Amino acid sequence: MDSSITNSVTSEKYLRIASISIATYDYILTLSAEWRFYRNQSSIFHLSLACVLFILIRYVSIIAMVVSNYGYFSTTYTQQTCQQYYIVAPIFKAIQTMISQVTLGIRTFHIAKRERRIGILLLFLYLLSTSAEWFTDLFHGIPSVVDGNCTSTNSGKVLSTWFYYLAVILYDVVIVTISTVHLLRYNPLSSRVEQLIRVLIYDGIGYFIVLSASNVLNLVFYHTPNIQTQTAGASVGYAVTWIMTQRILINVRENIKPDPQHLENVIVARPTHGAQKKMSGLRSQFEPKSHSKGSTSKSAGDAEFRPPSHCTSNDMELDIHVRVERSVMVDYKDEPEHSSSWAE
Repeated sequence: MDSSITNSVTSEKYLRIASISIATYDYILTLSAEWRFYRNQSSIFHLSLACVLFILIRYVSIIAMVVSNYGYFSTTYTQQTCQQYYIVAPIFKAIQTMISQVTLGIRTFHIAKRERRIGILLLFLYLLSTSAEWFTDLFHGIPSVVDGNCTSTNSGKVLSTWFYYLAVILYDVVIVTISTVHLLRYNPLSSRVEQLIRVLIYDGIGYFIVLSASNVLNLVFYHTPNIQTQTAGASVGYAVTWIMTQRILINVRENIKPDPQHLENVIVARPTHGAQKKMSGLRSQFEPKSHSKGSTSKSAGDAEFRPPSHCTSNDMELDIHVRVERSVMVDYKDEPEHSSSWAE
């Protein structure tokens, strides 16, 4: 028995250290993406919705991981002090999940072309899921102190915390199904739109697979009565939710920004008034004197467009064409409606 408990504690330490390392590495790796989010905002007081969600999921996740792992690796807690601290980590876990789910919900709403019925369904599903998550996350939670650390565990005849992860999995199943079905209905008109749709599909399915694996792991752990095992995958869940949610936001933003390869030079030629004057002046310089003497009363338009006279030995005929060209940059966008507003 003692050996199994020791192995459980050791495994939890390894999982927590691994999750901290992966999350730290991903944070450093995405600093440039965070800077691009900030740089593209018109003002610090007018942040886009995607930027707000990115900031929230990034730094709420950091707080959740710090609070959870500080309580676990600490050696100074007593039963009394843990009574005031153990609830903090579950609260931030629920907040992090809410941010992740609202990100997926808004993404799905835009993919579904902002249909009213889909919006009502997503809102109802979100409220139902978050209510169940808050209740199951805090219900029957008790402080657990082992060797001076402080964690929140679930004990008693009814183990309710594992229902938290079941609610998250069901929400993800419905959301990813709705978004994938709508994406498959799109008929892309260009390779760029086709690439964007492919990225959205892969992001949604990848998010679901990775996060579901983490949630199933925690569901199994919290379904056991051993309090040493229950929180073994908690830090992994924080890290996976953080990384996958911010990756969705980054990928959407990176794939809808203007592509320099889609900026084309278009030549617009038109016979402006200035061009007619230049043409008349050039032609008058090369016309024979016999024709130019009696042409003072004629208009520039007559001189320009009159039929050519019979050439003599002294006449000169040059094939000269004058055209005024104006270069303009045309950026054409034909992305679906879901990539327009919220991910700037």
